[in-house]
Amino acid sequence: MKDEISFDDFLKVDIRIGTIIVVNDFPKAKKPAYQLHINFGDLGIKKSSAQITDLYTKEQLLNKQVLAIINFKPRQIANFLSEVLVLGVYNKDGNVVLLQASKIVKNGEQIS
Repeated sequence: MKDEISFDDFLKVDIRIGTIIVVNDFPKAKKPAYQLHINFGDLGIKKSSAQITDLYTKEQLLNKQVLAIINFKPRQIANFLSEVLVLGVYNKDGNVVLLQASKIVKNGEQIS
């Protein structure tokens, strides 16, 4: 378990829902990954590098709603600037399973 945080610490994390609108292979990544372009509604389109190639095809990801932390500092990964962190959980095989809402919601809505 990680260190306990305060509610104010939690409030600093901006988690939003968005729809994946572009999925590209990312051959320059050290580990297999996709380059995602995610529509966050009024917040615009943000990019993310995601190591989710084991469980998801590009076709399965297109138009899928995902949760992401949008207020991390952008991170340069090879020749790609990753702006958001898509959220997932590792399964028993060490593959990332994406977190998502159980119903379709408006892009850009904040998780509370």
